[in-house]
Amino acid sequence: MMRILTLYFFIFCCLLACNRQSSTTMQGDDALRKKADDLAHRYIITDGHVDLPFRLKVSRFQLTREYVGIPVETTEGDFDYVRAKKGGLSAPFMSIYIPSEYQKNGRAKMLADSLIDMMEGVAKMHPDKFKIAFSPAEVEENFKKGLISLPMGMENGAPVMDDLANLAYFHRRGIRYITLTHGKDNQICDSSYDTTQTWKGLSPFGEKVVREMNRLGIMVDISHVSDSTFFDVVRMTKVPVIASHSSCRKFTPGWQRNMSDEQLLALGKNGGVIQINFGSTFLDGKIPAYNNKKRQEMEDMLKKKGLDPKSPEAKPLIEEFRKQNPNLYADVKTVADHIDHVRRLIGIDHIGIGSDFDGVGDSLPTGLKDVSQYPNLIFELLKRGYSEEDIAKICYRNLFRVWRAVEKAAS
Repeated sequence: MMRILTLYFFIFCCLLACNRQSSTTMQGDDALRKKADDLAHRYIITDGHVDLPFRLKVSRFQLTREYVGIPVETTEGDFDYVRAKKGGLSAPFMSIYIPSEYQKNGRAKMLADSLIDMMEGVAKMHPDKFKIAFSPAEVEENFKKGLISLPMGMENGAPVMDDLANLAYFHRRGIRYITLTHGKDNQICDSSYDTTQTWKGLSPFGEKVVREMNRLGIMVDISHVSDSTFFDVVRMTKVPVIASHSSCRKFTPGWQRNMSDEQLLALGKNGGVIQINFGSTFLDGKIPAYNNKKRQEMEDMLKKKGLDPKSPEAKPLIEEFRKQNPNLYADVKTVADHIDHVRRLIGIDHIGIGSDFDGVGDSLPTGLKDVSQYPNLIFELLKRGYSEEDIAKICYRNLFRVWRAVEKAAS
């Protein structure tokens, strides 16, 4: 009997210890979450790439100045003022996104102007909430006033057309970085998504573009470019470059859109910054492979039944299939894994945030579904031992270092 009582007492003590440990862990997590939220609002948070402008277009093929809705508070998309304030977002770079088809129809510059006009209109309509920002100093001043800065970057250099004077024009309009191309090779360079290899890297005109961007003070963004273009750029640029919304190829083997370790090492020597993309496709190569496999299974099922996927008869079957086979997503820990990898390879001074909110559709990771959730990432980094100084560098100081270096070289 005594042995049984002793055993019960031992089990009771173990359970009590486990409960205390669990309670202590929960209290520790609560404290870290509070600290993460505090840091998100104490520090400026820059996000290198938010695709709000293009989302606000009523039609992607009509160049109008109408809005889907002014982004104060909405359930649509990933960005609005209320959610940004909750998440501590201070300076999202508004992406002046130019789809590749505009490279051929001559309307690229017109679209760029219309999207810049739209952002200026948003700031003028809500001067107590938003302000266009042209420099780190202006972002800091706006932050002190409680305003969300709206710096702008152009995604795709097609609007430059074949005239270097357009670079100075867009710089005057507020463009502070240019992603040299997007989904197709353009007049400047080759794209990571294209297989044509028109220029085998930068074009002769593209070399002039990079030099002129250095001269004017426009950051060179190497997201979307081919590997050969990237190495051409870092060989000739006089200042650090950025990858405004890219992640690490280590986690997506063979996918050229992300940066390889070789590129990251070159980026480190250049003094540049990679701003980690939040899209699940960018974070884990297994996820798109699984989702594509399930999509094919669903299409095969409908084909076998002789159903058009758009038909009313197919709708309940599609809904049931998706219910039984939900898409996979990365999570906030996966984003932190990419940050860990960059830190180990080239150091904390070369990491930033480039979510691609409103640009990657329904592929955002669990815990980072919109602009209200940046504290979740900070919490995860704190759990992994990142210091407050590390967090500040990732949130804004690393990007500001590059931005100021580009400004200084131009002046």
